[in-house]
Amino acid sequence: MQVYHFSEMPYPQVWEGRPSLRVSIPNREYDPVLGADLYERFFDEWVLCDELGLNIMVNEHHATATCVNPACSLPLAILARTTKKARLLALGVPIANRPNPVRVAEEMAMIDVISRGRLDMGLVRGSPYEIAPTNARPVGQMERFWEAHDLVLKAMSTRDGPFSWESQNYHYRKVNIWPRPYQDPHPPVWVTATSPSSAPRIADQRHVIATLISGVIAKDLFKAYRDRARATGWTPTIDRFAYCAVVGVGDTEEEGLRRADQIADYIRTSPIVAKEFASPPGYKKIPAEIATIRAGPNAGNRPLKTPDGRLIDQKKATVRDFVDACSVFAGTPDQVYDQIARFYDLTGGFGHLLMMGQGGNLSHADTVANLTLFSKEVLPRLQELHDRPMAMSAD
Repeated sequence: MQVYHFSEMPYPQVWEGRPSLRVSIPNREYDPVLGADLYERFFDEWVLCDELGLNIMVNEHHATATCVNPACSLPLAILARTTKKARLLALGVPIANRPNPVRVAEEMAMIDVISRGRLDMGLVRGSPYEIAPTNARPVGQMERFWEAHDLVLKAMSTRDGPFSWESQNYHYRKVNIWPRPYQDPHPPVWVTATSPSSAPRIADQRHVIATLISGVIAKDLFKAYRDRARATGWTPTIDRFAYCAVVGVGDTEEEGLRRADQIADYIRTSPIVAKEFASPPGYKKIPAEIATIRAGPNAGNRPLKTPDGRLIDQKKATVRDFVDACSVFAGTPDQVYDQIARFYDLTGGFGHLLMMGQGGNLSHADTVANLTLFSKEVLPRLQELHDRPMAMSAD
């Protein structure tokens, strides 16, 4: 199993008492001196991952204090030069909100060359609360995503000179990116999903399907992907599946739970979005929009579900609630391994664990200890999961 360390580069110093953590916080609340210190520690932690045998994941968000990385390409470009072994995952690049997909292809290709072929390229639709700060159209966004996806991959894989691209969304007379990517024809592509209805199209492309902090819904997502693959004549290998969870490891159960509890503030704060940004008109299909309206004030706070059907409120959950919902793995190394193994069995197996090993107010010292203990005591045992006879069997 490949493990990627994920941090959103949070700025939790201004989280308290906000009706919305997205879009509307005045940037006078941001201290660039403190911000520079935070960036330095986040990069130190990622470079440590390279030494520990962990891979690295970054994402991007805009106009928010929950994630002060506005562009995946910037930290990845730095990490491409300052790391040697780690795979570098962008999960992801919200191409439906980007006006220039060819620029995305150029940036990702350059990172792939600098890193000598260590890039994993996550292309994502983008969150609804990204619509306002990027001034994107919510209507037709999914169609725009798949067209941008096709354009990025064609730009990366074309070798015989310029091509033109004319459509309702994009107009290019001469597409001919330099440099071309190090990996041929392009870096591996990952796509995120939150609903089983999204899985078949991802399976048709044979991309990695990834789901973040979704708990037991991952079983349905992975099953939908496998069912579509088999219906179209191929059997996906375990490396087509990725799951992201908060991970807190300690020498004692209490220490592991404490670390995970602090990181889990990422989950608790994610739904704190003003209603006007949480569901812009046209972003969702009509049935989903009706469900959002009926949900009222709780529309942005989708509950997590435990394997036995209990619903967990993201904003109010304890760390043990999150463990029950399989969105957090926490405790001693043995406990964390057992929790991952049970979830692996539940979902039919996955080849990538996206480990959120830092979040909220977790300190640099705690983050280093968390990553180090995980890499020494849990990571080697995860390789055993590939040899288990149940792999890919959950239907």
